[in-house]
Amino acid sequence: MRYSVVIPVYNRPDEVDELLQSLTAQHFKDFEVIVVEDGSSVSCDGVVKRYTGRLNIKYFSKPNSGPGQTRNYGAERCEGEYLIILDSDVILPEGYFDAVEK
Repeated sequence: MRYSVVIPVYNRPDEVDELLQSLTAQHFKDFEVIVVEDGSSVSCDGVVKRYTGRLNIKYFSKPNSGPGQTRNYGAERCEGEYLIILDSDVILPEGYFDAVEK
C-alpha cells in the first residue's frame, strides 16, 4: 500500500461524500482511506458504506476528542507507506495522486 488517507470527521456526512467521490475519480489507485468519526451526532457511516467496493476504505467511530487525536487515531490504523491527512471539506482534482507520485 503506497498511501493512507486519513479523514477525521465531525458531523459532516455530505462533505465526506464529496471527498470520497473525488477519491474514486483518481487514476492512481494504490491507496487506502481511513474515515474516523469523532463522536459525531450525524454519522457518515452510511456514506462510507456506499463506497465499499469502490475504494479500499475503513470506517472507525470513537468518542469526541478533537481533530488532533482523531488524526492520530486514524494514523495508528494505517497500512500505507505514506500518510495523507485530509479534512472532510476537501475535494481532490482527478490527478492529485499522480502529482504526488511525481
